[in-house]
Amino acid sequence: MKQNKIKKVVIAGGGTAGWMAAAAISKLLGKNLDISLVESDQIATVGVGEATIPALQTFHKLLGIKEPHFMAATQATFKLGIEFKRWKDTQSSYIHSFGAVGKDCWAAGFQHFWRRGVDLGVNHDYGDYCLELEAAKQNKFAHPNSGNIFYAYHLDATLYAKYLRKFSETFGVKRIKGKIVEVKTHLHNDYIKSLVLESGQEVEGDLFIDCTGFIGLLIEQTLQTGYEDWSHWLPCDSAVAVQTAATQAPIPYTRSTAHAAGWQWRIPLQHRVGNGLVYCSKHISDEEAKQTLLNNIEGELLTEPRVIKYRTGQRLKHWNKNCVALGLASGFIEPLESTSIHLIQRGILRLLFLFPSNGINDTDVAEYNQQTKAEIEHIRDFIILHYHVNQRNDSRFWRYCANMSIPETLAHRISLFKKSSRFYPKDDELFGEYSWVQVMLGQGIEPEGYHPIVDMMSEDELHHFLKNIRSSVQQALASMPQHTDYIQQYCKAPPIPI
Repeated sequence: MKQNKIKKVVIAGGGTAGWMAAAAISKLLGKNLDISLVESDQIATVGVGEATIPALQTFHKLLGIKEPHFMAATQATFKLGIEFKRWKDTQSSYIHSFGAVGKDCWAAGFQHFWRRGVDLGVNHDYGDYCLELEAAKQNKFAHPNSGNIFYAYHLDATLYAKYLRKFSETFGVKRIKGKIVEVKTHLHNDYIKSLVLESGQEVEGDLFIDCTGFIGLLIEQTLQTGYEDWSHWLPCDSAVAVQTAATQAPIPYTRSTAHAAGWQWRIPLQHRVGNGLVYCSKHISDEEAKQTLLNNIEGELLTEPRVIKYRTGQRLKHWNKNCVALGLASGFIEPLESTSIHLIQRGILRLLFLFPSNGINDTDVAEYNQQTKAEIEHIRDFIILHYHVNQRNDSRFWRYCANMSIPETLAHRISLFKKSSRFYPKDDELFGEYSWVQVMLGQGIEPEGYHPIVDMMSEDELHHFLKNIRSSVQQALASMPQHTDYIQQYCKAPPIPI
């Protein structure tokens, strides 16, 4: 089914999703479009997606956003990975870091060489061969003079939306203030025609982007797209969030600490700390969750604890008729690996690649939905891995996770790695081999074998090979400043007005 040429783009909802969409579309395609964003001060955004992954750098480079300016404006700090405390069992911890680990060969990833080293008595963790992980442990960071370091950001989501709003408005985006009370559709094809505001104003468009959060005002309430529920695999359905004053220098990683019925996040910014508890309401009440969080944070409370309810899963279509859903309106996996902002970014870029300038057609819509579905399902399996592979026996929640059925795609990957150390990433998969190996090892999977090509090295050669990698990591680390010192000279944020 074809529409007329797309001239008017209407974004329903602000927040991170809405203003990221406005920024990208206006900067990259805006000369030929009339772009409006409708948001209401009466509707609060979730605003707790404050940890990111390295791909956000690509988005910013595409828009020409200067990193020091962006970081100062959003009180941002650097992020080298995530520390998982008490996930494998109640005593252990490990870090899933960004970046490469060791050195691969054409037939086998580095974990095969590391695995044989274990047999030969080389008692070093897999992560000891990763610069990003070692830098995180020592609270160091710097942009290297040569080579790469893989990192992301911790940022203030509210300030980020304001930053992108200002950016978007310089490229002609019109902000329309008002609460949407009705969504009108065309009689002949049920495509969305306009948004009616509480004031009576009617905002017409050709293409609508739904950034209205969990409610999915356009994609679900109006178009009744349907939802695929994943709560049997990802049983957490609630979160309580609170902000606190910083009591120590910000560390360059997110902290995730497992509790009896979920897990707690800690995200350090320049001016404060974001805290939250993700939990399953079948195993703990909202009040108990609030108290658990308050008992495990430091610093003065800057906000009141706020409970957020959600259902893990995805829309059956992310693009339906002339509506594209982004962010929480599109679906929600889990905040565990900081993928929410990334999925917004990917949805926007995918829309730009398939932008229906000459009218919407079913082929483009189907391609968008197929790509989005595949990407989200890959991420879903990676998140389920954290919950399912555990050795905790201290609560009903963790016992359920350990014994629940899992997607066959995930079960195969776990079995393959356990038997042979092998891992094969899918095309365009977000989390690659290094990430999967770090988490599988961290959660307690011990591979039984390794690729025979490793035995082409003598014992002495393997010892030398592993030692050289560790030495190069330590040498690079020695010249890196402390994370806090680097922020002070690179992107120090102005004081927050009282």
